Amino acid sequence: MITEAQAIQTQLVTWRRDLHMHPELGFEEKRTAGIVAEHLRRLGYQVYTGIAQTGVIGVLKGSGPGPTVMLRFDMDALPIQEENQVPYASQTPGVMHACGHDAHVAIGMGVAALLQRHREAWAGTVKLVFQPGEEGMNGAEVMVQEGALDKYGPRPDVTFGLHVWSQTPVGQALIPDGPVMAAAERWSLTVTGKGAHGAQPHLGADPIVAAAQIVSALQTIVSRNVDPLETAVVTVGTIHGGTAFNIIPPTVELSGTVRTFDPDVRQTVLRRLEALSRKVAEGMGVEATLQVDMLTPAVVNEPTHAALVRQVAEEVLGAGRVHTSFRTMGSEDMAYFMNEVSGCFMFLGAANAERGLDYPHHNPRFDIDEAALPLGVAILAETTMRFLNR
Repeated sequence: MITEAQAIQTQLVTWRRDLHMHPELGFEEKRTAGIVAEHLRRLGYQVYTGIAQTGVIGVLKGSGPGPTVMLRFDMDALPIQEENQVPYASQTPGVMHACGHDAHVAIGMGVAALLQRHREAWAGTVKLVFQPGEEGMNGAEVMVQEGALDKYGPRPDVTFGLHVWSQTPVGQALIPDGPVMAAAERWSLTVTGKGAHGAQPHLGADPIVAAAQIVSALQTIVSRNVDPLETAVVTVGTIHGGTAFNIIPPTVELSGTVRTFDPDVRQTVLRRLEALSRKVAEGMGVEATLQVDMLTPAVVNEPTHAALVRQVAEEVLGAGRVHTSFRTMGSEDMAYFMNEVSGCFMFLGAANAERGLDYPHHNPRFDIDEAALPLGVAILAETTMRFLNR
């Protein structure tokens, strides 16, 4: 399969660069969706469009009855101004594929072509899901709610996906068992006090001082409330308050994120977040109101499925180039699919430090070594066929 995937590398690069030049934000991926849908139709897939506004699903049946494999590829870009000086740089001001979703779409289109080419060699059904709005918009959750798993083709028996990874050299892969990406919450906190003149603080109740104490107190949640053998992150990302140097404002707004793997740890962190915020504020003579919004559950790889992907990846990449000791506190809404259907989500190395292709994800200089594209195609296509022909 790797030989066939490498034979279409020029096409994969052409697709990826075209998509990179024309990035689209979440739920606005009309051009991208159109390209994907037309490609799938030409290959003979049954194509469904408009799921979660711009999502595309392609369904292809093999040589006979059998299980169903779902492969997922996200399509959206980020509101970032690209700084790369390359011929295929974004032509849309302020929007960039800074996380590799252009590569994911190209890989998905390549997988679609190889699976169609070998249609007589596998039995069952392939369901390719091209998803909008992964970047903080929970496009996967919306697709699940709109029936992506059951309404459009058979319900999957397993799901696989990948993410190109700029922190790992091209030619390597990260495929662990169990939790691999964290559950994510977004929280906001309003600290309400009493405004006053900056020269007469005794006449007010200062929410800025209270907010500062709350920020410090929150740093103790992980260090003093979470088992040291577990993992959690509590981050304060924004703090806004005040309009002038000599005015004590009536309110201060804070926001941040919580990342965890274990559900019990998550509950502990959220409980302490609320209690510390409220009690510290109360002790400072102000009030604190907390709002928590769940973004995604944790991404958890099922060991049997992960073992299959590792086996294929080791054959494609070579011995010693597939690693299992990896987890990240980053989040992925692929978790909404994997909560419903077990599977494996892998990380495909795409960095090349010698060429300067190792900037982190969401950086305006992010780019990948495109040699990763056929590797991703080969691994996903071969994994799919082996699962279907077990």
